[in-house]
Amino acid sequence: MKSKTFRIGGVHPEENKLSNDAVTKQAPLPKQAVYPLSQHIGAPAKAVVKEGDKVKVGTMIAEAGGFVSANIFSSISGTVIKVGDVLDVSGAMKPGIVVQRDGEGNVWEESIDRSEKLERLESHPELTPEEIVSRIKYAGVVGMGGACFPTHVKLSPPPGAKADCVIINGVECEPYITSDYRLMMEKPDELIEGLKILMAAVKVDKGYIGIEDNKPAAIKELTEKLQRRGISNIEVVPLQKKYPQGGEKQLIDAVIGRQVPAPPAIPINVGAVVQNAGTAVAVYEAVMKRKPLFERYTTVTGKQLSNPSNYLVRMGTSFAELISLCGGMPDGDNKVLAGGPMMGRAVPSIDVPVGKGQNSITILSGKDAVRKEPQPCIRCAKCVSACPMGLEPFLLAKGAVMEKWDMLEHEDVTSCIECGSCQFTCPAHRPLLDDIRKGKGTVTGIIRSRTAPAPAAKPAPTAKADAQAAKPAPSKPMNTVPKPFVEPKDIDFSGPKQNPVPEIKSGPKPAVMPANWPK
Repeated sequence: MKSKTFRIGGVHPEENKLSNDAVTKQAPLPKQAVYPLSQHIGAPAKAVVKEGDKVKVGTMIAEAGGFVSANIFSSISGTVIKVGDVLDVSGAMKPGIVVQRDGEGNVWEESIDRSEKLERLESHPELTPEEIVSRIKYAGVVGMGGACFPTHVKLSPPPGAKADCVIINGVECEPYITSDYRLMMEKPDELIEGLKILMAAVKVDKGYIGIEDNKPAAIKELTEKLQRRGISNIEVVPLQKKYPQGGEKQLIDAVIGRQVPAPPAIPINVGAVVQNAGTAVAVYEAVMKRKPLFERYTTVTGKQLSNPSNYLVRMGTSFAELISLCGGMPDGDNKVLAGGPMMGRAVPSIDVPVGKGQNSITILSGKDAVRKEPQPCIRCAKCVSACPMGLEPFLLAKGAVMEKWDMLEHEDVTSCIECGSCQFTCPAHRPLLDDIRKGKGTVTGIIRSRTAPAPAAKPAPTAKADAQAAKPAPSKPMNTVPKPFVEPKDIDFSGPKQNPVPEIKSGPKPAVMPANWPK
């Protein structure tokens, strides 16, 4: 059978799957676990513990701060020593919780089923769609591919939207990362049961597992599992090796041939619900084992790293602890990424913690760690050909630099999936993705401000307020008296923010004689 793929754009970066054959190992529990309260898209979670509280593995330490939010659970047993600002992968100090391990730190909540028995959906008729979503929501499950969108929100479609199928994203097209591949090889039954649970939650009868054809062992393993168990409504779909095939919209196009329109359209509008392979396993554990999300598969990799590996990591473990397990930081200049080289972001310190979306820690060394000097755009349009969303990255990047927000909105900058294909293929080494991210963030904020609720009406004035209003306002110092703004008539505001350079005309200037000069 011929492998499928998406229709528009795409690139073929070097794979560098250095840890493909490294069997996943349990990482040691951290002595201190750090939990930022913003490990997901949406409102930050709210701490429900205080300093001095004792917690176990699986104890809720922060509850969702809204519908689009997620609960957070302790990954070790110990004592809460801090509820305050902590350093996260963005380099900013943000609200978080720190737990100090007591002893071995592995005392679990009694409600969690730690047995290895495979629980099948057919054996649990009590699991209605509502109960499934409720358990997933309580467990704090989010998208494990990196986006970290709360899973219960995806399983609660807006009125009028109806899913036709659930697609599991087993593509893992980002270079270096192998955590999803190892999970598919090591937990295929749990993944299949997780998919069946997701299908039941959105009331559909068809499921797909999309896997790129550079992972033949995973394709074979899951296909044979489905055949042996007589499951005919779930299909493994081999896909061509092309980046960014793991993008939600690209995966839907490749698997079922439907294209998701520009925002505000979402996958459910074309009848698809997409979940990551790791998310499917987390859903199985949340629903069948009552196990909250407090650990995940993570790849630690790099060309100069002594021992690239895959680990089952408890949340809150520092990057430094995992890097030391792989032989330590290589000599020379290094750049440490949270994620892969295409979409990952450099971290300011290796003391930052692993969170729910941390599928990889990638170390770029030597020349790979240094950006090449940007050159002027040569108008080759390679970025246009590579863009999987059919956008014009060179135009979006220039518009962001020039702060042309209206133009960016008109050119659909919010459709950008930030895959980095444009920057990867640019022969002039332009920082296209950096500039587009800035523009997309600003335009998204402008759009949201239009739909924000109007401010509350001011209360009716009272007699006291009327009397105060009648008093003359205190005078301000001269240099702070507001003046009306008069827009200059001789400056073209269509260009960059900087003042334009005046045009210099060559040649002699005509003489101007005074009016009273004798003739």
